[in-house]
Amino acid sequence: MLQSKVYRYMIAEYNKDIRRKPDDADAYCGRGSAKSSLEDHQGAITDYNEAIRLKPDFANAYHNGAVSKSNLGDKQGAIADYNEAIRLKPDYAAAYNNRGAAKNDLGDKQGAIADYNEAIRLKPDYADAYYNRGLTKYALGDNQGAITDYNEAIRLKPDYADAYNNRGNAKSDLGDTQGAIADYNEAIRLKPDYAAAYRGRGLAKYGLGDKQGAIADYNEAIRLKPDFAAYNNRGLAKDGLRDHQGAIADYNEAIRLKPDCAESYHNRATARLGLGDVQGAIDNYTEAIRLKPDYANAYFLRGSLKSLDDNQGAISDFTEAIRLNPDFDAYYNRGLAKYELRDKEGALTDFRKASELFQQQGNTEGYKKSRDMIKELGG
Repeated sequence: MLQSKVYRYMIAEYNKDIRRKPDDADAYCGRGSAKSSLEDHQGAITDYNEAIRLKPDFANAYHNGAVSKSNLGDKQGAIADYNEAIRLKPDYAAAYNNRGAAKNDLGDKQGAIADYNEAIRLKPDYADAYYNRGLTKYALGDNQGAITDYNEAIRLKPDYADAYNNRGNAKSDLGDTQGAIADYNEAIRLKPDYAAAYRGRGLAKYGLGDKQGAIADYNEAIRLKPDFAAYNNRGLAKDGLRDHQGAIADYNEAIRLKPDCAESYHNRATARLGLGDVQGAIDNYTEAIRLKPDYANAYFLRGSLKSLDDNQGAISDFTEAIRLNPDFDAYYNRGLAKYELRDKEGALTDFRKASELFQQQGNTEGYKKSRDMIKELGG
């Protein structure tokens, strides 16, 4: 509230300056910055445009206009303005950094990294550029490279809560769960209302088997910022503690917040099954598949339920799961369904393939079950 009053006061002062001197490009640019801080990005762009009209080589006005355009979702327009700012001021590190962010948002990850590299070359202590490059490397699957960049961002800016949080994500993906939790702890210490850090720490605790600890963190994440991911993940933890009704309530909320979330339908199916509601589970797997037609696991699990009384339907689902993921362990289950339909040759073919896959995977129990069925069928 106080900051809002400050920006409004600044706008009033710039208004006076502009009335006194209508060709004051700096005043238009300053008023644009104040409007941008109040989230009036369209008004800010109007002022930046006027500043540029009055002063065509005004690199800062191009840069600031680009920031506002980016905030309004016009990434291409932002990049065009960043280009002009850089043309006018080739050592403009912030313009390279922010152009990189716009390119990243448009999916041009390599172009983004090239811009972050240049921003860092121009300004070696640029913590935000290291952080942004880390984000892009993480998106490209380079977790170790991301961690290296987050380390540098934290070294340059020790209170960088976002860098700790995202380094935690990268460590978690690399299996360093305790290291991830340490980073989430620090992010929360620096920023006590950091919902994403609570959510990340909850996920890490869940991975360590601490479901109650995970639920406590998800509770806090939801209190701070209710979103589908926190509800979905809390549902998983509750379901793991056999609180199937509580899990379903969370999945319902996750779906309300994000109706196209196939994973939440998939997870709700599992909770339904925990309550013995087979048809409810099948219905939820069906919706997950509608939303995500390449959801191999949903086909497999729906097929497993159909095999209770619809072996032909089960075979169709297992076949689709295998088509989507040829290494999926659905061959054994499809073999059982064919066996029930007295398709001996089809069953034998599937059990042989299953035994081969189980052996490659080191699944001794699965391999033995497959070989037992082959022997029973005289194969």
